[in-house]
Amino acid sequence: MDYYATAKEWFAYAQRLRRDFHRHPELGFREVRTAGIVADELHQLGMEVIRGVAETGVVGMLQGEQPGPVVMLRFDMDALPIQEETGAPYASQNAGVMHACGHDGHTAIGLTVARVLHALQPTLRGSVKFVFQPAEEGLGGAERMVAEGVLANPKPDYVLGLHLWNQRPVGWIGVAPGATMAAAEKFKVRIFGKGGHGAVPHLAIDPVLASAHLITALQSIVSRNVDPLETAVVSVTMMRSGEAFNVIPEEALLEGTIRTFSEEVRQSVLERFTSLAQSIAQSFSCRAEVEVQPLTPAVVNEPSVSKKVQQAITQALPTIDLATSYRTMGSEDMAFFLKEVPGCFFFVGSADAQHGLDAPHHHPRFDFGEDALVYAVAAMTAATIALLGDG
Repeated sequence: MDYYATAKEWFAYAQRLRRDFHRHPELGFREVRTAGIVADELHQLGMEVIRGVAETGVVGMLQGEQPGPVVMLRFDMDALPIQEETGAPYASQNAGVMHACGHDGHTAIGLTVARVLHALQPTLRGSVKFVFQPAEEGLGGAERMVAEGVLANPKPDYVLGLHLWNQRPVGWIGVAPGATMAAAEKFKVRIFGKGGHGAVPHLAIDPVLASAHLITALQSIVSRNVDPLETAVVSVTMMRSGEAFNVIPEEALLEGTIRTFSEEVRQSVLERFTSLAQSIAQSFSCRAEVEVQPLTPAVVNEPSVSKKVQQAITQALPTIDLATSYRTMGSEDMAFFLKEVPGCFFFVGSADAQHGLDAPHHHPRFDFGEDALVYAVAAMTAATIALLGDG
């Protein structure tokens, strides 16, 4: 089978769906219109369709004619609370909401792969479980789906997912074994002092000063407490305190994120983070309250599955620029599926700098080169058939 040629034949279908989803973006757990289209498309193919998993998630089962493994394909559907600035003819019609991460493309890719595999149904060994997930963007959609039984009846033998990736150009694909995306934590540190007049600071206890020292000290965690051969990120991204130029406030709030790959490094960073916050606050006669909220574990690909996916993509797309060790400190709740089922999550380059389609993810001008849809459909189809062949 010529996977690229087949995917190219379905390009108009994928592009039409993608642009429609882009015009009508929906936030996490509100993907009612999107989920309705997904369910209808799968139903038209004669699949058994389950709606309303984790509120708006959709699951479809494609049964092959021959016995074999169950391969689950996951595609996320949600958009972001961002006002679009692309000026594209298919720009968002929902004020303050846009597909700034490529999930419109993911959903279109999933439905296109469903069409391609449906045409191959008489020769398929095993079954394909299509999972269209809500609320990937920090709202816990994958965890909700797992809790509501998406990995049962039937349980998948393998799970695959992908992400369009504007950090690399169209024609590039990244498939790596092991940890490929980081575990993510969200933190809040409240530092309490004693308010007073800015002209008499000796009569107050300044939480802003303590916060400034803490922000600097937190950078020492990665540089001095993490093995140089390992990696981590500690980023303070927000600081809020005070309302007047001449008033020392009662408290300051710091927020940000922690990213790690290994559990050992994660525990070490979290312990040092809490210790620094409390000790530095105390050294300035302040008090610190630390809240760390886990968002996702690391995305960890099963090495044997990753190797099969690499081989399948190389055979299907011999001219592709395939990276076999690519990792990123970004996070993805695909991690919750991969914790339970061996699988692989890979990246498909989507930037088209020549046409100005290379803004970063989560940017108001984010858009991607739509030729990436063809590579993504071909790669996902080839990988799926390769894993079904393990039956």
